[in-house]
Amino acid sequence: MVRFIEGNTKPVKNETGDESKTDVSTAKKKVLQDLIINNGGGLINSWVDSMRACSPTHLKSLTKQSSWLTEHPSALYMFEEILHVSEGKQIVMFLDYDGTLSPIVDDPDRAFISKKMRRTVRKLANCFPTAIVSGRCREKVYNFVKLTELYYAGSHGMDIKGPEQGSKYKDDKSLLCQPATEFLPMIDEVYQKLVEKTKLTPGANVENNKFCVSVHFRRVDEKNWSDLANQVRSVMKDYPKLRLTQGRKVLEIRPIIKWDKGKALEFLLESLGYANCTDVFPLYIGDDRTDEDAFKILRERRQGLGILVSKFPKETNASYSLQEPDEVMDFLQRLVEWKQLRSGA
Repeated sequence: MVRFIEGNTKPVKNETGDESKTDVSTAKKKVLQDLIINNGGGLINSWVDSMRACSPTHLKSLTKQSSWLTEHPSALYMFEEILHVSEGKQIVMFLDYDGTLSPIVDDPDRAFISKKMRRTVRKLANCFPTAIVSGRCREKVYNFVKLTELYYAGSHGMDIKGPEQGSKYKDDKSLLCQPATEFLPMIDEVYQKLVEKTKLTPGANVENNKFCVSVHFRRVDEKNWSDLANQVRSVMKDYPKLRLTQGRKVLEIRPIIKWDKGKALEFLLESLGYANCTDVFPLYIGDDRTDEDAFKILRERRQGLGILVSKFPKETNASYSLQEPDEVMDFLQRLVEWKQLRSGA
């Protein structure tokens, strides 16, 4: 069957000292949380409800939007406040890729980063240690971004590599972390089965992201979501060592190991020498359900800030918001300009 995993919902104070609401409200968390496929069948309707909840497409009300923005104000409007709480600390940047640095597109193979965004990220990496943390295969993200001075964490953090060259912060060319290597044959097998199983569902796109498999349903008619859910479940039931999570119109099949984007953030901070430092300020910007693992880590550490990229109200552990990649670029440019001014560049 499909069952929901409950998480910790205790309030946590963020970097600014404000007490957050529960990590995610209990009722809604049942819709948003990871789904595990066990032997047996059923509850596909709950699964489809979760697919809808993770992929909002319209505002429910202007009142809700206004209330949400009060709780998660624009990082652009609150830029000076963010600088104030980071005063005297080393900023470290963590960026999701799809929907954060590049727009969400129907064809995941065409999620290209703009030249202007690439220039901005290059300047950012010259000012702060910078990592891209994505659900995509690490090699794919690198081929999109093509910047050698960045840290790259693909497959939701299960494939981490240090900068090839050009990083001014630490010589980490040899850095490589792949905690799920033993699952590679299983992931390849599941990928092949899902390609075959979903080929009759118009618009379904199965992507092999090395340590995980992504089933994109952005181009699948909503009336066919139940069929797609059944197809994925029929494959997953034979693989108890894999779990299923959800993002923006994508189902993610991953190994059941204690590793996610939050763990990747902690690993990268440790690799940079900031494991137990109080004078470090991680800034994580992402748009996806899977980025919540990193947002939650920052709240629990009471260190740094999470910024959610979304035009729609969502339950989140992030403190601030930006609406789209263009706003992300504006925010990053302002950070670069501020740093260059401070450095006398």
